[in-house]
Amino acid sequence: MKLFTRQFGTGQPVIILHGLFGLSDNWVTFGRQLSESYSIYIPDLRNHGQSPHSKVFDFPSLENDLMELVEEHGLENVLLIGHSLGGKTAMFFTLHHPELIKKLIVVDISLRKSLPNREHQQLLSAMMAVDFHEAKSRSDVEKQLQIQVKSQKLRQFLMKSVYWRDRHSLDWRINLDAINENLLSVFEGVDVTGIYQGPALFIRGGLSDYILEPDIS
Repeated sequence: MKLFTRQFGTGQPVIILHGLFGLSDNWVTFGRQLSESYSIYIPDLRNHGQSPHSKVFDFPSLENDLMELVEEHGLENVLLIGHSLGGKTAMFFTLHHPELIKKLIVVDISLRKSLPNREHQQLLSAMMAVDFHEAKSRSDVEKQLQIQVKSQKLRQFLMKSVYWRDRHSLDWRINLDAINENLLSVFEGVDVTGIYQGPALFIRGGLSDYILEPDIS
């Protein structure tokens, strides 16, 4: 699948992968800062942002999409950064294709298998409950989200994926049905026999439980 990709800067390639329910725009400010020294590639993952939708949504498909991006641009010695879902995708890809990755940075996710937590389910439920027939403006959509999503910060994060499908209709850019059907596969562990011997940095959020002490040992 050919992903919608934001690209800027020159130099050694850096690919940045966003997390679940996110999109490439989340990382543009950071990418712009790096672009003074690097060539930056920030794709929308499948079923997110402006990339195509598919009923297939699992790590093999996410890996294949990333390989297509790498091959399309002839990239090598890549600095690969991934957050959350993008972090697991980055780990799977790196272990299967270690020769392509110069350095790996994983943000706030570990290799272990986990289950969707209450927040994931709540956000997905809130998005799927939005009735766009009743929404005449973006503020109308946010009012509907507010019923289940009390955090303004989280609502603003989700609202980045709302767009005008045509002059009169708003919609989600996210393929909610595909994500809902495949949500459990997103939380599987990184169980790969490959070996990556290059430098890897794991960044843990101070208030996050996605990387636990047992994950570090």
